[in-house]
Amino acid sequence: MNDVAPSLSPQDCLVAVMVAVSASDENLRTTELVTIERIVNHLPIFAKYDQDRIRTVSQTVFDLFAEEDGLDALFGLIRDNLPEHLFETAYALACDVAAADGSLGETEIRLLEEIRFELAIPRLNAAAIERGARARHLTL
Repeated sequence: MNDVAPSLSPQDCLVAVMVAVSASDENLRTTELVTIERIVNHLPIFAKYDQDRIRTVSQTVFDLFAEEDGLDALFGLIRDNLPEHLFETAYALACDVAAADGSLGETEIRLLEEIRFELAIPRLNAAAIERGARARHLTL
């Protein structure tokens, strides 16, 4: 990877968090990718977002995951480019992507814990966000 850190918009950061959760188990599931697309297509925060950026942001995440300290670098980029008032939004979107396929793997759980820690999401707030994601993705 090059030595120049990419510049990310706040929306890019949100996409990066969602892609990171999806890629955390090294298996990008269709349901997770469809969830990311649905979120970007429908949430007001993405109203003026160039969807062509998703591919670029995804490649940045994959490149960082290939580096030894890539996860730390990803969180650094996110903290530097995502306004603090959107930290809980990032966690909520990450939970939605993780819950999209109906099960959470160990790596997804660990990454969600890391996101909570890195973005300083209070435990009670995180529990409410997690419960909402579970409720939205229940099946019969």
